[in-house]
Amino acid sequence: MAQLIEDYALIGDLQTAALVGRDGSIDWLCLPRFDSAACFAALLGDEDNGHWRLAPAGAGNCTRRAYLDDSLVLETVWETESGTVKVTDFMPQRDKAPDVIRIVEGVSGSVDMHGVLRLRFDFGRVVPWVRRSGSSRRVAIAGPDSAWLRSEPPVKTYGREFSTCSDFTVAEGEQVAFVLTWHPSHKPRPKETDPYKALEHSLEDWRAWARKCCHQGPHREAVVRSLITLKALTYAPTGGIVAAPTASLPESIGGVRNWDYRYCWLRDSTLTLGALISSGYQEEAADWRDWLLRAIAGDPADLQIMYGIAGERRLPESELPWLAGFEGSAPVRIGNSAVDQLQLDVYGEVIDSLHLARSAGLKDKPHAWNVQRRFMEFLESTWREPDEGLWEVRGPRRHFVHSKVMAWVAADRAVRTLEADPKLEGDLDAWRTMRDEVHREVCEKGYDPERNTFTQSYGSAELDAATLLIPRVGFLPPDDPRVVGTVDAVARELRHDGLVRRYSTEGGTVDGLPGSEGAFLVCSFWLADALCMTGRKKEGEQLFQRLLALRNDVGLLAEEYDPVAGRMLGNFPQAFSHIGLVGTAHTLSDGEPAD
Repeated sequence: MAQLIEDYALIGDLQTAALVGRDGSIDWLCLPRFDSAACFAALLGDEDNGHWRLAPAGAGNCTRRAYLDDSLVLETVWETESGTVKVTDFMPQRDKAPDVIRIVEGVSGSVDMHGVLRLRFDFGRVVPWVRRSGSSRRVAIAGPDSAWLRSEPPVKTYGREFSTCSDFTVAEGEQVAFVLTWHPSHKPRPKETDPYKALEHSLEDWRAWARKCCHQGPHREAVVRSLITLKALTYAPTGGIVAAPTASLPESIGGVRNWDYRYCWLRDSTLTLGALISSGYQEEAADWRDWLLRAIAGDPADLQIMYGIAGERRLPESELPWLAGFEGSAPVRIGNSAVDQLQLDVYGEVIDSLHLARSAGLKDKPHAWNVQRRFMEFLESTWREPDEGLWEVRGPRRHFVHSKVMAWVAADRAVRTLEADPKLEGDLDAWRTMRDEVHREVCEKGYDPERNTFTQSYGSAELDAATLLIPRVGFLPPDDPRVVGTVDAVARELRHDGLVRRYSTEGGTVDGLPGSEGAFLVCSFWLADALCMTGRKKEGEQLFQRLLALRNDVGLLAEEYDPVAGRMLGNFPQAFSHIGLVGTAHTLSDGEPAD
């Protein structure tokens, strides 16, 4: 049975993550890192591209599933004619080697189980050589990759169609644990993990982490689940947070808008910091800030919009023709050539992030202000240039209003920082002048007085959901008639069945791509925020409740949603969507945005 995007749940170990379907199949897993090649790529192809299914023999989708309390430990239950069985899936935070652990437990009666492990390294292309190692172990090797499968108590396995299969029965109270461990093929097999102790430790770790959440509003459950998701998308060794653990899930079924999101975007930095700090996670916020400082080090002219999880700069984009794509949505792309785009807003987002970190009391880094000062010196001479904008359009460069607003944010935060700490070096008068000039130009060239709305770019009639952030960043107060008019215009022209699109894709003139896309979920959260800030809290609350209802059964959101087909679109789960959820929950509780 084909799975929808929302049919998947996430498990992970803070260095990589896997997607588990309702049918008990792990269809996506990159090892050993988020940005490594996938060894299970059925998500973007079919079963021959790698998956690991463990479920009752002949069964389809599960009866129910849920995360155990506030954790990333997934429990999936099947109720069959002969009995009930549950499978507990998780990835313990690793010591050295990554493990995927699946514990089968009989709940009632007895259930015949069937397992199929089909490893396919290099995104589903390479079939490994598999051999036995003792009575309960199999080892698969291909090039640099090696994976070990073992079971406790031992379960007999056999080979079929280049896969490792198992058939066994569990009765009430019986347990069987399977452990899949990856390691470099040239190194010795790592120390084996005790699956049952690992489960105890994983639950303890996640529950302790979730208890640190200080949000006490009416939507605490949704906030905690979103924060757990953000934590799961964090690469623990560096503190970087990937936009999503997946690549090439389509923004339109059958379309070409398929991108690799397994990297860290600077555009998310301020909102991410705001969500973490306002929720009580100072340590994670500091780690993200430190990742940011390391990634952006160097010449300001070389600043990129995204980086690898350790701060890598080269993310070459290529296509994988042997994968058919999710529901035929080709091409499948890995890497992301948008890394080479000019997006002037990122300078504002970086300076805003560092200003927020300082204001929140994070211990300042000695070189942080020098970085901001150099960015301002660069931005002073470049803010008037056109760019590709927040949404990484692949059409011609424009004078995007959001980019100019974020240039204003950069100048404003730099001025505020100097005013608060006169001991710091910087050209205060020049930055005040720049702030005034940017503000004046945006209000003159980016505002349509006849329609009473800010537009997507200078001289354009198109709208952009990013202009909803104008009151949030302080460019204009929420009660300014131009802000109210912009909120009304976006709600009227970009809303689709209650949800908000980023911009109009009709004709492909803006982004240079054919086809359309779904409603962008973080934009819908931004509209909810803007409605609250402009005095329409009831409308904002109603929209927020609508968005909460779009989460799947385990509380996860993708990048986009198709309100006509009633299904999720885009990479999954999407950090930006969950950041938006946390931010709006704080807005509704406190009356102000999270940052």
